[in-house]
Amino acid sequence: MAEVAYCVKCKAKQEMNDPKEVSFAGKGGGDRRAMSGVCPVCGTKMFKILPKAK
Repeated sequence: MAEVAYCVKCKAKQEMNDPKEVSFAGKGGGDRRAMSGVCPVCGTKMFKILPKAK
């Protein structure tokens, strides 16, 4: 599945290279899911917060 995220350096939406699902501490002590990858154009790290799992 191709994950699309906004690259801050390119100022455009790009498909992530090497996307990995990660989790981080959210408000209220719960965990939040996110995708982390690399921009194919400039090599900058990209990050996209995913919706809560049901």
